[in-house]
Amino acid sequence: MSQNTVIGSPRLSPANSRLSLNQRLRQVDRAKTRRSLLLIAPLLTFVVVCFILPILSILSKSVENPEFSDTLPKTTVALQQWSGKELPDESLYALLGKELISAREHGQIATVAKRISYENPSFRRLLITAPRLIPADGINVKDTMIAKQPLWGELSTWQTLQRAARPLTSYYLLAVFDRKVDSKTGEITKLPASQALYINVLLRTLWIALVVTLLCVGIGYPLAYWLAKQPTNRANLLMILVLLPFWTSLIVRTASWIVLLQSGGLINHALLGLGIIDHPLALVFNRIGVFISMTHILLPFIVLPLYAVMKGISPSYIRAAVSLGAHPFIAFWRVYVPQTYAGVAAGALLVFMMAIGYYVTPALLGGPDDQMVSYFVAFFTNSTMNWGMAAALGSQLLIIVMLLYVVYVRVTRTSAETATH
Repeated sequence: MSQNTVIGSPRLSPANSRLSLNQRLRQVDRAKTRRSLLLIAPLLTFVVVCFILPILSILSKSVENPEFSDTLPKTTVALQQWSGKELPDESLYALLGKELISAREHGQIATVAKRISYENPSFRRLLITAPRLIPADGINVKDTMIAKQPLWGELSTWQTLQRAARPLTSYYLLAVFDRKVDSKTGEITKLPASQALYINVLLRTLWIALVVTLLCVGIGYPLAYWLAKQPTNRANLLMILVLLPFWTSLIVRTASWIVLLQSGGLINHALLGLGIIDHPLALVFNRIGVFISMTHILLPFIVLPLYAVMKGISPSYIRAAVSLGAHPFIAFWRVYVPQTYAGVAAGALLVFMMAIGYYVTPALLGGPDDQMVSYFVAFFTNSTMNWGMAAALGSQLLIIVMLLYVVYVRVTRTSAETATH
């Protein structure tokens, strides 16, 4: 027996030894992963239950279509089985009439009439008056309804009812892009210019958010640079002043700007007193007031990331560039500014994403042509209780934010890879 062989313990080859070591390392990694997941499980559960699920629940209403099926369940089933190529038979007419009479007696007919009016406004009255067309004996319902209201004899009417009876609908998502399904042809068509609204609102929202973001970058960059150059004690004190507006309610700050910007406000009074203007300027209840107020409110959100980045940039880079013969401005522009791109991108993205969802400030300081998407979300939620349109408009903002985030991740990843190479 070899001296290197231990009785009862077979000798492991180098390959088996490495395999065993790799297995143990993988086991250790899996154990660490499980412990990490257990640590974050409470927070992850809280985020899913209190944040993600409510958002998904609201967004699902942009495609849900319960009004017809809840009010006229048997007719809904019959319409789903109908071929849609020719007028329904007598039984479907009678079933619709019976359920419409029942819906009127229970006060539910207005709900389904409102929903069908989204497809075609003239169909609202068609359904409201339909119970009065039904014969008392329930015989020859089809012929009677067509004779008293010719629309019931058109195939497009029943195709519209069939479309409205589906469990899911594209109506709300099409409407927020000023599109609709034509009730006669069944094709997606563009709304007339007199009825188109939401594309202009979306473009207005993006434009206001972009201008506010540029203003915040233009004002916040030199402010953050000046703060980064101050001694630590003084910079901390000045940073408190930057954060001071957070201690005041948003509504209070917005109302304060109304006081400052109105015709008899402090700003116009001061300009008149200095002789700069001859008559008060219109600074409130228009786009100018929205820009001023939103820039003031969102400015700290770009100063903070810029200050954090600038504070970590060594001043020796500028001194080295100047000592090598570069002009101070060229040294600043080509050496210092590129190192702050991450802060500019993070701050601008944060400001833009917050700006496109603003509601209170444009509602109080803007005019009718200055309202943003969030105003209409609130309108459909609080005034008309049209959760489908509110959810569809909210989906617009969510998609924009997600696309911006994807662009930001790719840009920052590309910048990091470039800096590494």
